[in-house]
Amino acid sequence: MAISLSVVLLLAIVMVVLIRGGSLKAGPAVVAVLFGFFLASTGMAPAINRFLNSIAQTLNQITF
Repeated sequence: MAISLSVVLLLAIVMVVLIRGGSLKAGPAVVAVLFGFFLASTGMAPAINRFLNSIAQTLNQITF
């Protein structure tokens, strides 16, 4: 839960920065948000969640 919340927060910040910078208009941003919202209710959601969790675990195991 903590990972998905932080990813949502990070993506929201990136989207706000892109909108304010003029790289992304409000219309496409709304479409992207709605796409993510509806994608989360499909059968692909568990697979995407597992994929993102495995990436997070891999990044967590990398030592610098």
